[in-house]
Amino acid sequence: MSSSSTLITVAPTGAETSKATAPALPVTLAELVKTARGCEAAGAALVHVHVRDDRAAPTLDLGRLRDTVAALREATTMVVQLSTGGAVTDPLEHRLRVLDAEPDSCSLTCGTVNFGDAVFNNPWPFVAELYQRTQAAEVVPEFELFDLGHVSALHRLLDTHGAPYGGHVHADLVMGVPGGMPGTAAALVAAVQALPAGCSWSATGIGRTSLPVALAALAAGGHLRVGMEDTLTFARGRPVTGNEELVARAAELARLAQRPPMSTQDARALLNVKDRTPARTA
Repeated sequence: MSSSSTLITVAPTGAETSKATAPALPVTLAELVKTARGCEAAGAALVHVHVRDDRAAPTLDLGRLRDTVAALREATTMVVQLSTGGAVTDPLEHRLRVLDAEPDSCSLTCGTVNFGDAVFNNPWPFVAELYQRTQAAEVVPEFELFDLGHVSALHRLLDTHGAPYGGHVHADLVMGVPGGMPGTAAALVAAVQALPAGCSWSATGIGRTSLPVALAALAAGGHLRVGMEDTLTFARGRPVTGNEELVARAAELARLAQRPPMSTQDARALLNVKDRTPARTA
């Protein structure tokens, strides 16, 4: 499913990188909100969120998740997507609780994958339970696909449990992770050809695969995900100075491809997210 505009997702923090390694990484709520506002202005319509604690360590604390969702809704009009992946060490039961923070969307990884030296554990019973919980909670899942086997698992999930909340299937191809599919045009084409009919998709290139994957995705009619969760080097020998510059570059590539950045309103319509705008009293 192609589009005349490009949904740009920003993943500003992640769970792996430390503040000491990347000083521009937003780890506090104030930093995250400021980053989200800057990225929205630069062309991002969806923010993929990992939360850190007071020591800047990854956390799935429900109170912090709720506060983060509320703050991002107050400060931006972006689609707010919480990660249900967390850190690779997070227990499965903690990852299920993420939905209680009532985000617009959540990530839903469709299978286990080697993740560098670690293992990102997503056994089938967990994937199926998380999916059914998204349906009950009226949260739109974004299906994270690290390998071709995950595309097959997505088909199995839809065949077994039906359409996601909102009725539209949107996937993200995560490419270039050591242990997953490579960040190449050939791998992207193979994955896209195997996706469910009518599915929209974005692509994420990890590290040095960021630009090749972005260019291939735009050429194939897909959308883009960028951010410091995935990329810490802007160019050879030059660290990223902030998420905003990654979004700005993605937006410029989208314009060059004559598929300019999608508005937040159009992103909400594409994904069919639930309107969770707080009711305002007179």
